[in-house]
Amino acid sequence: MHEDPAVFVLDDDELLVTAVCRLLNGEGFRTRGWTSARKFLAEHDHDAPGCLLTDLSMPEMSGLELQRALAAAGCGRPIVFITGQGDMTSTVEGMRAGALTFLPKPIRGVELVAAVREALAADAALRASRATQQRTLALLDSLTRRERQVMDLIVQGLPSKQIAAELGIAENTVKVHRDRLMHKLQVRSVAALIKLAQSR
Repeated sequence: MHEDPAVFVLDDDELLVTAVCRLLNGEGFRTRGWTSARKFLAEHDHDAPGCLLTDLSMPEMSGLELQRALAAAGCGRPIVFITGQGDMTSTVEGMRAGALTFLPKPIRGVELVAAVREALAADAALRASRATQQRTLALLDSLTRRERQVMDLIVQGLPSKQIAAELGIAENTVKVHRDRLMHKLQVRSVAALIKLAQSR
């Protein structure tokens, strides 16, 4: 069980990290700060909820390189870039890779707080979506092989009579399997079953 979401602040300028953390703490956010991208990667918990606020230009590793490293590690954390020398190419590359926004230095407090709120909301939505998908997969894993076969044919739109012919079983047996699989998957209609199956 993780704590409340945090804003992970990364910049090679220690004074800026301190100032940003202080400002965000004053707005009620929980923060953690780093001045080294490599140290951040070594200490960062990918599963912890939150967003990353990072400089685009740093000596050890650029913000875009850091973004790629996180993506390669399977961490889809929302990122807000701060930069004093951002160019259009970097902005486009960062946005395509999932960055939420770019904030120019000097950072304006109102814009920073708004960007952080948006990033934390995006992180919460992403985590909720993943939790729903994991729950769906767990439910589907509870089906027997035959129940899964019946479900796949129902999703294709086949009526019970055709499913019975396809699988070489009685139509009543198809109905029994359908009732069982719908009970296991906690759905009450074929439409809900199709929606769940397609969300895999």
